[in-house]
Amino acid sequence: MTPPGLLSPQHPVWMCAMRPFFLLTMASAVLLIALWSAVLALGLPPPPVAGGALVWHAHELLLGFGLAAVAGFVLTAVPEFTATASANPRTARQLVALWLLGRAGFWLSGVAGWPALAVAGAAQLALLGTLIALLWPALRTPAGQRHHAFGWALAGMALLVAGFYLDALRGAYPMRWLHAFLGLLMVLIVIAMSRISMRIVNRSIDQAGTGAEPYLARPPRRNLAVLCIALFTLAEFAHAGSATSGWLACASAAALFNLLGDWHVGRPLLRRWPLMLYTVYLCMALGYGLMGWALLAGGPGVTAGRHLLTVGAMGLAIYAVICIAGRAHCGLAMDERAWGVWGAGLIALAALLRAGAAWAGDYSVAWMALAGLCWVAAFGLLCVFIAPVLWRVRADGLWGCEG
Repeated sequence: MTPPGLLSPQHPVWMCAMRPFFLLTMASAVLLIALWSAVLALGLPPPPVAGGALVWHAHELLLGFGLAAVAGFVLTAVPEFTATASANPRTARQLVALWLLGRAGFWLSGVAGWPALAVAGAAQLALLGTLIALLWPALRTPAGQRHHAFGWALAGMALLVAGFYLDALRGAYPMRWLHAFLGLLMVLIVIAMSRISMRIVNRSIDQAGTGAEPYLARPPRRNLAVLCIALFTLAEFAHAGSATSGWLACASAAALFNLLGDWHVGRPLLRRWPLMLYTVYLCMALGYGLMGWALLAGGPGVTAGRHLLTVGAMGLAIYAVICIAGRAHCGLAMDERAWGVWGAGLIALAALLRAGAAWAGDYSVAWMALAGLCWVAAFGLLCVFIAPVLWRVRADGLWGCEG
């Protein structure tokens, strides 16, 4: 049968709230970085938004691309973890409309002024507030008590978004709020990865047949990493560039390397999915290490480290989640074809190129453009191989987000 049009709530894309948000994540990853690369390499004028070009780039990467991925993840993961109902098609459509309104308002803020900026802020806050309201009943269940961190993370994001738009509306430079948002996003990735990795790594151990001990995501190591990242984020927000921030960045790197010790399970770690998730933590540890080194000894490492967090840790974490959950919650097994590895490799290469551009001198623009090309190619692969899965009916004939 021919499916109904996209505007109908019966279209397959609305059967699970993960679907439209992951589609928006992939599309924004390709379009935003392609535009930013054109700004850097070709001199294309960026949108005249409040705060300027760098704020536009960071805002859309974090509150556009990143927030779409967060919404798709929590709307699927929390109901799965707590055995509760997921968002219905009508609610999913409303959430997508808020995300789109946030994009339109911010992009028009340089032309339409504070009214557009206020609309963008209201839409972003309404999106986060609606997510919290939707997930709150599930988090209050006995099963949901172990996952309260997702609710607190969303509340923290709402606070940071409010701070960003208050600064932007009064004409202050609002980048510090985006840096804090990135720190909170790193915390959320650590929390989410502890849930995902238990399944992925132990599945790899079973498939390898080595008889290794089961992998455990130990709370003490995870909590130490979360604490160090949170303290660094607070110190940077309060006094950017201080020696205290530098030492806390080094502590974050050390805590993340310590967390990686849990992953050393032998040959099963070298299989594609565990290694992909392991590389997320590796990029995060190296990013904080570079930032700490630069803050204490000088040099351009802060910019390099921050791009290892955004391009490497955030980009690869979102890529892996879409590869795994995007198929699992559409009734399909994970795709073991070579494209998945190529895409992950391209993101890792993009992170290294973008971080290395800080030391590339006259060739820095070329390195950044090449990094953008690698990123666009990686998420372009997702658009080719995962987007059709999210667009069509489930292969198993079910309706919803069941894995």
